[in-house]
Amino acid sequence: MGAIKAMIFDLDGTLAPSKQAMPPEMARVFARLTRALPTGVISGGSFRQFSRQLLDPLAGQDFCPQQLHLLPTCGTRYYLFAGGDWKAQYVLKMAPEQVEKARKVIEDVARSLGYWCENPVGEIIENRGSQLTYSALGQQAAKEEKDAWDPSGAKRAKLAARAGKLLPELTVLSGGSTSVDITMRGIDKAYGVEKFLAQTALEPAQVLFVGDRLDPDGNDYPAVRTGVQTCATTGPGRTQEIIAQVLASVSS
Repeated sequence: MGAIKAMIFDLDGTLAPSKQAMPPEMARVFARLTRALPTGVISGGSFRQFSRQLLDPLAGQDFCPQQLHLLPTCGTRYYLFAGGDWKAQYVLKMAPEQVEKARKVIEDVARSLGYWCENPVGEIIENRGSQLTYSALGQQAAKEEKDAWDPSGAKRAKLAARAGKLLPELTVLSGGSTSVDITMRGIDKAYGVEKFLAQTALEPAQVLFVGDRLDPDGNDYPAVRTGVQTCATTGPGRTQEIIAQVLASVSS
């Protein structure tokens, strides 16, 4: 890796298990990173989910909120800390007709593939305002069940590909362990990363993006287009190692 002056992360599968809080050790390491470098988090989750998974675990840590950039719903929203609270820099929203069309298409395709769950735990299709997210077993399904549903990613890739052909005006990509994210065309993680670059006044080569879905079908892959350095992770444990490596290079 070249000289790193900022880092930006995916959330689920990267900083934390799917829909769960950051582990305590990760929170400590992440807090240390925010004291050293501008740090971004971009994920398909809502701001409420960011609060549960990221901000709540950081509450007991010595972290620097002014260095933390939050980009929920794949970068269609951008929050910075100012005046003692998190303030939206922008919020993009899908048109109601786009939402309804996307909802129908993703359900029809999921049913045709046999992926529609009749007894989900939580919502299967969640409207996050600027993004629609399909969760095969429901948003609140147990981690073990999610991990077992599509370990190879083949189901999500097939679902995203078929739905994408029927929604050419939108972007459809595989998300977390059971999810598919639908956003406005051209508004994906690349959009959010570019906003992060503009906000921090850094060049792409100075920023490292870490995510678990950097494969071409994954929702982290658009970040590659921005020219930032990228590093694939296998989970929070590996992400801690990557952060430690960067912090060692910064302090050396």
